[in-house]
Amino acid sequence: MFSKILIANRGEIACRVITTARKMGIKTVAVYSDADARAPFVAMADEAVHIGPSPAAESYLIADKIIAACKQTGAEAVHPGYGFLSERTSFAEALGKENIAFIGPPVNAIAAMGDKIESKKLAMQAGVNVVPGFVGEIDDTEHAVRISDEIGYPVMMKASAGGGGKGMRLAYSEADVREGFEAVKREGLSSFGDDRVFIEKFILNPRHIEIQILGDQHGNILYLNERECSIQRRHQKVVEEAPSPFVTPKMRKAMGEQCVALARAVGYYSAGTVELIVSGADPTGESFYFLEMNTRLQVEHPVTEAITGIDLVEQMIRVAYGEKLAMTQDDIGIDGWAIENRVYAEDPYRGFLPSTGRLVHYSPPLAGWTEDETVAGKARRGVARGNGSVRVDDGVYEGGEVSRFYDPMIAKLITWAPTRDEAADLQIEALDNFRIKGLGHNVDFLSAIMQHPRFRSGELTTGFIAEEYPEGFHGAATTENFRRILAAVCAGNEFSWQARARQISGQLDGPLPVTGEWLVKIGDDRFEVVLGDGHAMVDGVRVDGTCDWLPGMVQASATGKVGDDAEVRLGLIVERIGNQWKVTTRGAAHTALVLPLRLARHEQLMIEKLPPDLSRFLICPMPGMLVKLHVAEGETVQPGQPLATVEAMKMENILRAEKEGVIAKINAAEGESLAVDAVILELE
Repeated sequence: MFSKILIANRGEIACRVITTARKMGIKTVAVYSDADARAPFVAMADEAVHIGPSPAAESYLIADKIIAACKQTGAEAVHPGYGFLSERTSFAEALGKENIAFIGPPVNAIAAMGDKIESKKLAMQAGVNVVPGFVGEIDDTEHAVRISDEIGYPVMMKASAGGGGKGMRLAYSEADVREGFEAVKREGLSSFGDDRVFIEKFILNPRHIEIQILGDQHGNILYLNERECSIQRRHQKVVEEAPSPFVTPKMRKAMGEQCVALARAVGYYSAGTVELIVSGADPTGESFYFLEMNTRLQVEHPVTEAITGIDLVEQMIRVAYGEKLAMTQDDIGIDGWAIENRVYAEDPYRGFLPSTGRLVHYSPPLAGWTEDETVAGKARRGVARGNGSVRVDDGVYEGGEVSRFYDPMIAKLITWAPTRDEAADLQIEALDNFRIKGLGHNVDFLSAIMQHPRFRSGELTTGFIAEEYPEGFHGAATTENFRRILAAVCAGNEFSWQARARQISGQLDGPLPVTGEWLVKIGDDRFEVVLGDGHAMVDGVRVDGTCDWLPGMVQASATGKVGDDAEVRLGLIVERIGNQWKVTTRGAAHTALVLPLRLARHEQLMIEKLPPDLSRFLICPMPGMLVKLHVAEGETVQPGQPLATVEAMKMENILRAEKEGVIAKINAAEGESLAVDAVILELE
């Protein structure tokens, strides 16, 4: 076995590879940029080599620097993780010339599957179902329009070398093709150095299902079941689970065997994933089609590990060393259910704007939970929780920075349980116990998805988020009894706060008594709360429960039960802001004003203040570059008309007019870097 390997990556995936290498007794080498000098993966590795400035193009994407680090440290092999150089044939070839093993597939397989056009041709030859579309290079916009008309709308335009949701546009009409084709080409060139585009039919009620492949260098290739990755935003995965609630055993076998045939056609070994688009409108489950093959480890690989007990990173290392797989297809089973949520530095309350910055407070939901790495006899790399387990894969630390130079993922939260509902319930509990402060994050949004009736039913499509949150995200829905529990919690917090304040010494008349009767205003709701011993009366309804609370932003916990309802167990973030409480739990932030009932009955609680009218300003919703201005001063515009295009995270965002008006003033120029909330232009 290798004695030392280098990880040509960063963040959580570098930590993940190091963890398995340690278990195997293999020493590790980390490479790091300026921005990552204090990152956890650097401290975890046995050795670390600095490879350059913060931008990936000057550090993690420079193959010569990676190879130099291998020579300097004596690393015998390189694990590329995902992204960066993981699917660059030139990198794998360069390692081979230096007799350094590449912990991944052979060069010819990377090349064959790395081009979406060529991979589709190979899939057809291997007998794999493919989506109807145009396989070949497209000359220009007019050519794209003709192709789309022939295929029939809707169609999807994709950058040939694309991935990660970049370089994709859905077109429902000729106008959409004309508007989006050039943008897809630019995104492909900007992100992947390749502006070729292909067009295919968009599948109705599409589900995104992928098959995990694992092969060795001796001709053995297995499929390790499927993952469902249908819940996406802008074509980027948000929630993944294994198995899929849609896939039957017959369908699983058919998909798996086709994907193995494709892998065999290119002489594949190591871990890889074949992504399929499946028509949810076909109850037979037979309408599944090849999308692409990712010749690397996937971000969502932990859910496969959780239901199979197979460490995919370990298998990749063993295969790269030349070992045979120690299992056969008959050994691959499905034990329970696993769900992964991606915790991102983005603000769902503001249209999912990127939110880079410092992690003032960061605590994942594992502290104090019982450690057990062999839950139900499977190696899940998590901690036991009831009948299931919780795993957090991260690469950040409190006081560290989520940098603008890299992907804004903070952590991956993986739960396993015997059933899908239990795994989702564990997600909700664990998300409640994430503590992140200093930047925006999507924890509330993820919790809302886990609670959503449609998610629970398994009726998923890739349009789930757009369809269920068409007006944006404003917090998870709550029931009346849940709000009663919150009212009791807030009243109890106010009582504790005031009782603590009244204990301050030096008061002339001694400590004043604190009332147990309160009026709590949460949004438009008002509740009269009378606190008792271990319970409260909320508008005359008894709420039983407890709340462990401390001042400041805290990891509080509470239980609540209304009448015959089941007991609710909550993890809370409780903050005192001015004279109000902010309580975040179960996918929503609730602001509560709590007043003594005798005072509240005689005073107006709040004067509602109308927000200023900002509709005449075009405000930049995220940090980015102004790529194009579509209008000029003095021009009359109509609602929905494109005004400007801003590029952020290598993706172009078209900003449109909200109402009719005349452009009075333009405040920014093309090519200018814009801060969030910068005013790009003004209407009269």
